[in-house]
Amino acid sequence: MTRFEIEEKIVAMLKTVFDPEIPVNVYDLGLIYKIDVSDSGEVNIDMTLTAPNCPAADFIMEDVRQKVESVDGVSAATINLVFEPEWDKDMMSEEAKLELGFL
Repeated sequence: MTRFEIEEKIVAMLKTVFDPEIPVNVYDLGLIYKIDVSDSGEVNIDMTLTAPNCPAADFIMEDVRQKVESVDGVSAATINLVFEPEWDKDMMSEEAKLELGFL
């Protein structure tokens, strides 16, 4: 399996991770900034939260890690919480904006 194929499967899996307070997945919310897949299958993900003091931060990050590690071809996942650039609603997909009534 190529790194691109693994990355596509990771994105599909990220679309199953939801913030418990928002009915939109973390990928479409624009919370995933970077996905790096190494040749050995190690994955590094940079992600943010809608707010720095998100009460569900640990739950969301652990859900991302577990689901990414369940993807075929992934040997380990490291989830890095970053706050640069700061998240705003313009980072959401069109589908997410529609779902949340921003369009």
